[in-house]
Amino acid sequence: MFKLYPSMALTNIKSSRKTYIPYMISCMLTISLYYIICSLSSNENLTDIYGGNTIQSYMGMGQFIVSIFAVIFLFYINSFLIKRRKKEFGLYNILGMEKRHIAKVIFMETLYTFLASFISGIILGILLDKLMYLVILRIFNESVPLGFYVSVNGIIMSLALFGIIFMLIFLNSVRQVYTSKPVELLKSDNRGEAEPKAKWVLAIIGVICLAAGYFIAVTTENPVSAFALFFVAVVLVIIGTYLVFTAGSIVLLKLLKKNKNYYYKTTHFVSISSMMYRMKRNAVGLGNICILSTMVLVMISATLSINLGLDDSFSRTHPREVHISAMDNDPRYEEVINITENAFKDQGLEFEDRVDYRQLSFSAVYEREDDYFVTDTDAYSSGMSSIQAYNDLGTLTFIPLEDYNDYTGKNETLKEDEVLVYAENAPLEDDNINIFDDSFSVKKHLDEFLPNGSPWVSTPNIYGVVVKDMNVMDSLLEKQAEIYGDNQSFIMREYMADIKGGSEGKEAEIKKASDIISAKIQPQNSNGEAASGEFSGYVECAAVEKETYGDNFIGLFFIGIFLSILFIMATVLIMYYKQITEGYEDKERYEILQNVGMSHKEVKKSINSQVLTVFFLPLITAGVHVGFAFPFIFRILTLLGLLNMKLYAMCNIGCFLVFALFYALVYMLTSKLYYGIVKK
Repeated sequence: MFKLYPSMALTNIKSSRKTYIPYMISCMLTISLYYIICSLSSNENLTDIYGGNTIQSYMGMGQFIVSIFAVIFLFYINSFLIKRRKKEFGLYNILGMEKRHIAKVIFMETLYTFLASFISGIILGILLDKLMYLVILRIFNESVPLGFYVSVNGIIMSLALFGIIFMLIFLNSVRQVYTSKPVELLKSDNRGEAEPKAKWVLAIIGVICLAAGYFIAVTTENPVSAFALFFVAVVLVIIGTYLVFTAGSIVLLKLLKKNKNYYYKTTHFVSISSMMYRMKRNAVGLGNICILSTMVLVMISATLSINLGLDDSFSRTHPREVHISAMDNDPRYEEVINITENAFKDQGLEFEDRVDYRQLSFSAVYEREDDYFVTDTDAYSSGMSSIQAYNDLGTLTFIPLEDYNDYTGKNETLKEDEVLVYAENAPLEDDNINIFDDSFSVKKHLDEFLPNGSPWVSTPNIYGVVVKDMNVMDSLLEKQAEIYGDNQSFIMREYMADIKGGSEGKEAEIKKASDIISAKIQPQNSNGEAASGEFSGYVECAAVEKETYGDNFIGLFFIGIFLSILFIMATVLIMYYKQITEGYEDKERYEILQNVGMSHKEVKKSINSQVLTVFFLPLITAGVHVGFAFPFIFRILTLLGLLNMKLYAMCNIGCFLVFALFYALVYMLTSKLYYGIVKK
């Protein structure tokens, strides 16, 4: 008897290979991707690479996301398998097998599926993990170590997670067998849903949720606010999508049914009637496909845009080739400038477009109602919400008039209470700036402030303020120090310059000059550590920094790739199983229609009409989601340095077109499969 159950399990898997093989492949791929993420997150060699810690932190986040996804995805796909197997289980029960015996067969099937998927998934994961590791090393220009790395921790974590998932899947399958009567199991294929009623209330709620999510996406202008409201908008859109597909689709079908000219056509009559018969079940699958497609499009377009837009981001954060920054009172500031200039001269490089200025920068919230810059949370007006604070959060940068005139060559004059103001993204409501207990009159609004935009990377709302002299700067410094305490800012000296003739083709000379500068301004003690009491600032060369600038985004890029693969796989599998399940459900109905005279050509037209409606509706809806999310996601990406809207738009369009072609290919394959099942 003991040998009977394993034998039956193997026979069942072989006979149901059309459904089991895709399921096992999906399990294998999910396990392999999870192993790779676990392996990279615990690979000690990555910590020795600059930016490796960031990659591992992203991979740790990816572990959690993939774990949640694996549970939901594998349970959902297994539901299709159980649904197809219920008639078989009912037959076993009628022939004399007790439910506990059926449970043993299901256990062996689950065990075989788990072992095959896990072993093949781990082997594939080990091979791909080595490839991913080599790619990371190549990106970071690191040497490739000899040997083959196998993550024991990754294997253990994968075994624990997927062992629990398959155990839960087994228990859920057994539960369905035990809670169903043999006759119900036997007739499960023939049991359909009654024609659903048009649920107008749910449909309206779904539309409202979608409208609210779209409204947040379109109207939220501040990137910090967009980041804070991202989860809210996503939840609203997901809820709205499911309600619109579940209830709204039924309402739509009811309206189409009332349209006699449309409904009383052979293809439309059959497809609408079929979809109406089991629309509730259909709608959940459509919602899943739509949400997954949206995730794929957002994930790929965002990560691709970030990586392609690194040059634009770098140009903003490094407006000059050389940047020296130090405390205003640093005694070595002038010396370091001389050291820097001489080091570059020794390499045959000269500076041009020099700029030297003093600045004081700190953040504040612009309270528009009272036209006041708030620096103390206790000073917020009673009506100011946290969202308002996010929206109006900005960076104030003050420089003395002397430095501004030196740079611009102008001869502006100011009184003690007058300022010149440059506002980026957030113009002032009034011709006054009120901060701390000071009130400044805006004499002139400036079109530009510092060269090539702004060298600061802070909040998107930027205010550049020119004050009369250093006395005003010192006063602002003291008041700012009282408010911010240990988090206070200081008056800084900033020196920037470009290399005559540009830096292209001169990377080696710049790197050598940078090494010389570092050795001279940061002498080391006997322990190899930087000596104390030395230069308070830093010297930054754009050509040197560019080599590692994008390293912090590598982890994000890989997570984007991994999750996109998972979402695409899930989309394809849901489509596949949906077509198989519905094909077997519709088989008898189409056989009856063919027996009464419906031709193969008419059957195929009916199938195409139904499948086109069912499968391309999620793609169109996903495109609408992405369209409304475009400004929202772009504002969030600005926090990561992406400022090229045209680039992001092109990535969105390109990703959608490629995904649409892939989607159409899956449609053609699954529709052929569906037709092969239902045709006589």
